[in-house]
Amino acid sequence: MLILRTQSKIMRLSLLLTALLFVGTTSHAQSPMESAIDSRSRAISPKLIEWRRHLHQNPELGNREFKTQQYIATHLKSLGIEVTLLAKTGVLGVLRGGKPGPVVALRADIDGLPVKERVDVPYKSTVTADYLGTNVSVMHACGHDTHTSILMGTAEVLAGMKKDISGTVKFFFQPAEEGPPGDEEGGAPLMIKEGVMENPKVDAVFGLHIASALEIGKIKYKSGSMMASSDWFTIKIKGKQTHGSTPWTGIDPIVVGTQIINNLQTIVSRQQDLTVAPVVITVGKFHSGVRANIIPETAELEGTIRTLDSKMQKDVHEKIRLVAKNVAEAWGAEVDVKIDTKTLVTYNDPALVAAMVPSLERAAGKGNVTPGIWTTGAEDFSFFGEKAPSFFFNLGGMPKGTEASKAAPHHTPDFFIDDSMLDVGVRAFCNLVMDFAGKK
Repeated sequence: MLILRTQSKIMRLSLLLTALLFVGTTSHAQSPMESAIDSRSRAISPKLIEWRRHLHQNPELGNREFKTQQYIATHLKSLGIEVTLLAKTGVLGVLRGGKPGPVVALRADIDGLPVKERVDVPYKSTVTADYLGTNVSVMHACGHDTHTSILMGTAEVLAGMKKDISGTVKFFFQPAEEGPPGDEEGGAPLMIKEGVMENPKVDAVFGLHIASALEIGKIKYKSGSMMASSDWFTIKIKGKQTHGSTPWTGIDPIVVGTQIINNLQTIVSRQQDLTVAPVVITVGKFHSGVRANIIPETAELEGTIRTLDSKMQKDVHEKIRLVAKNVAEAWGAEVDVKIDTKTLVTYNDPALVAAMVPSLERAAGKGNVTPGIWTTGAEDFSFFGEKAPSFFFNLGGMPKGTEASKAAPHHTPDFFIDDSMLDVGVRAFCNLVMDFAGKK
């Protein structure tokens, strides 16, 4: 009897273990949709590299991406995607799925920077172009070439699965993310002004940014405020010109300017609650004078403001104007302050992030997707987030085995991206599209 009871317990334990093993196996098994996304994304990996290197070798500055625009449009048209050229050099692609559902937008920026490349690769850029009257070297020094190729690949994969898509996918290929030249309109605000978020109205918008100091195959994200707003300010000071030997007979705008600069930093260190969010105020230009022995009449300061909280952003603007006005008045000078908002805070909708992180985990592997911290860099993707819930995340571009501290920063001549795993970005975008439709 004891032997029979023991055998019975062993049999029940065996059945339990088998059932648990079955559950564990099936819980990680891919659905046909996921399997199709994976296989199609991996299959086009060589194309992603080819497109990216072509774009890298042929960069164009913001609002001047004419060849890039045609390159993208030709590809989308070959897939049967509806194409509209807009925002000067932008491209809007529309893919209508085979089933009713929500409207999802995916965005990539397409412009290069006035930077001379030092990286010795076969597809190195040697392009030069005019930038505000100056001939400059041009380079994709921020990875927009990778973003463009990833979105081109995403369009190809999804076009091949059109009948399985619930809803509509909009592809935003956006020019001038780095800012349009001079006083021109451009970037995300112009895309929005020309209607990309409407007809049909976008329910959610997703974007990614390659990161030179994050290992390839990995994804980082942050719920809530992720990237800073970017405001550029100009402070013009009018004093009274005089001889350098008798400063008391004039009003020195250079001294006034230095006092303004010093006091601007107390806005950060003494007037903002940095436990809420960081604030950065940087003066990058100071122009004044023509001779060493002449105190000039005018001086001009230019700089940038970075905040990660919209209320703090408004408060900092007011305090900069107040500091400049009061310092100038104390010296008997006149001052004019101009502040231009270049981007808003890039804000990831917390509910959208919570719902969509599993989609990224399936694309990159659960252990490769981790929450990160906010940064004081800025993105005009933030304007899309004003119109619909948005989710922006970082994709790794650093070669395996590299120390992050030794990776060249963005916007530098030595900026380098390993493009061998761009298909992770394609899988991420495709999973987000399919999963968002399923959750609506």
